[in-house]
Amino acid sequence: MSDEETLTSTTQLLSRYRAGEESAANGLFERYMPILRRWARGRLPAYGRDLSETEDLLQLTFLRALKRLDKFESERPGSFLAYLRAILLNLVREELRRNARRPSTVSMIESLPGQQISQVEQTIGRERLEVYEKALSQLSEVKRNAVIMRVEFGMTFPEIARELERPSANATRMMISRALDELAALIES
Repeated sequence: MSDEETLTSTTQLLSRYRAGEESAANGLFERYMPILRRWARGRLPAYGRDLSETEDLLQLTFLRALKRLDKFESERPGSFLAYLRAILLNLVREELRRNARRPSTVSMIESLPGQQISQVEQTIGRERLEVYEKALSQLSEVKRNAVIMRVEFGMTFPEIARELERPSANATRMMISRALDELAALIES
């Protein structure tokens, strides 16, 4: 990505793309692909990765986002990344449902006792994820986006500050710290 595109805000890139400038799509792709790639790698179980490569899901995410860009309204900084996350999460869920309908192949190592996750462990994991998602949805949009960027995407404070158009990395760090405290309180309640 060029220095000019690095300084260009996501809102500007979206506006340029809507105006017909195809190079803006490349700028968006280069900006968000590494972030989404890091996030997606941990979302597909091993059996799903064999059937649909992470890169394919990421490219499909961008295609869907750009195809529906006329319906997307960027209300706040960070909204586009949240939009991409939602599309990718839906694609992962679709892939998991599709894989659940296929007959499974299990290697001999995976079939050994102690190698499989029990139904209880799967349920507890699913329940914890639901509690997290519910608590996350109760945060304000800017806090929710900041937490997602930090916790799920592993972005640095300067990256988040740029994306959310915050005054500094330190101000962003403080906001995220408070948001995580609020999230923890919501999860505990």
